[in-house]
Amino acid sequence: MQSVTEEPTSAAAPAEGEEQRTSWLPLILVVSLFFLWGAANNLNDVLIAQFKKAFALSDFGAGLVQSAFYLGYFLVAMPAGMYMRRFGYKSAVVFGLVLYGTGALLFWPAASMAAYGLFLFALFVIASGLAFLETSANPFVTLLGARETATRRLNLAQAFNPLGSIAGILIGQHFIFTGVERSSAQIAAMSAAERAAYFQGETHAVQWPYLVIGVVVLAWACLIVITRFPSLGTAKVSSTGRGVLRKLLGDRRFISALFAQFFYVGAQVGVWSYTIRYVQANMPGTSAKEAANFLTAGLVCFMLGRFAGAALMKYLAPVRLLLVFAAVNIALTLYAVLEPGSSGAYALVACSFFMSVMYPTIFALGVEGRSDDERKLGAALLVMTIIGGAVLTALMGLVSDHFSITTAMSVPACSFAVILLFAWRRNVSVVEVIG
Repeated sequence: MQSVTEEPTSAAAPAEGEEQRTSWLPLILVVSLFFLWGAANNLNDVLIAQFKKAFALSDFGAGLVQSAFYLGYFLVAMPAGMYMRRFGYKSAVVFGLVLYGTGALLFWPAASMAAYGLFLFALFVIASGLAFLETSANPFVTLLGARETATRRLNLAQAFNPLGSIAGILIGQHFIFTGVERSSAQIAAMSAAERAAYFQGETHAVQWPYLVIGVVVLAWACLIVITRFPSLGTAKVSSTGRGVLRKLLGDRRFISALFAQFFYVGAQVGVWSYTIRYVQANMPGTSAKEAANFLTAGLVCFMLGRFAGAALMKYLAPVRLLLVFAAVNIALTLYAVLEPGSSGAYALVACSFFMSVMYPTIFALGVEGRSDDERKLGAALLVMTIIGGAVLTALMGLVSDHFSITTAMSVPACSFAVILLFAWRRNVSVVEVIG
């Protein structure tokens, strides 16, 4: 079996047309990763609602789904960056897919044992694999062309991510949600045997979908192993990781990107995690299966926003587009807080369109102009900020438990304000440089 690291650079570089003929399959495989982790991320939004029913959890307890998931990102992102720095992009991708598939397969015993803790561990393993995938794929895409178009190129590649997100929601909506809704009073009126059967049915609903996902992901890893990847043309490791980290962490511009990404991921995960909960709370009589349609609509808006954003960046600087989109989302999330009901739910749906460009734009602004060593470890640090999804989603759960899910939407509103500040400061610095 051939090595899973990138192919070494040959003595004679291939002609331009030849390189295009030999590299299209690796590029398709890399773009597919955006789809795969999108499906995993947004299945969590379904799991929160499903586990809340299956284990009779509070909003905070159900929110631990995201906490366990994004803790995996946080703890594994830096080891993933170091692994990629040592063994290359392809090896990191394969290892990440193996972890992803293994975590998905763990859902079967977790459901059989009705063990919420084991589910959380399985999600941690999945997220650990995704940390490898995201750390590898995002900087890889920025290397596939001119530096001037790196941000637009990453936005375009990320446009395939919401396709996976939509697929994840549809899988959850049609193959995990059972459509059986029982109030607390109805559950209390059940016999012990009926109650156990109800909870068991809700728990087992996740087994087959995640079994299929695990098998597909592991098969995809095998496909990447046997595919020849072209040389990325990157430099060999030229300095110690400690020295590179010291340089990155001493750069105020890079630190500001870390903060912006932390709050963005927290806002995105928070809005999507509690959209179903918000709709059910403010539109009485709506089942979880019906409420999932709002989440699906939001993901469609997110996908359209990715393509629209990539097109708009031909005419408007990415940082300025980020500034405008952040301002719009502050208004939309505050509207959802002040006007609960169907109009507030539609505001959350629209919010996804304007979130679309934020992650790739902040990411590209964070790594632009950096050496290969700095780009790889910088990517790992930026992926670590995904812990914002754990922290802010848990915070929203606490606010919801103490006040209401409607009030909890003020948390992403504040997060978008942080992104607005980041974009404004970066835009000012760009204007000063041009001036």
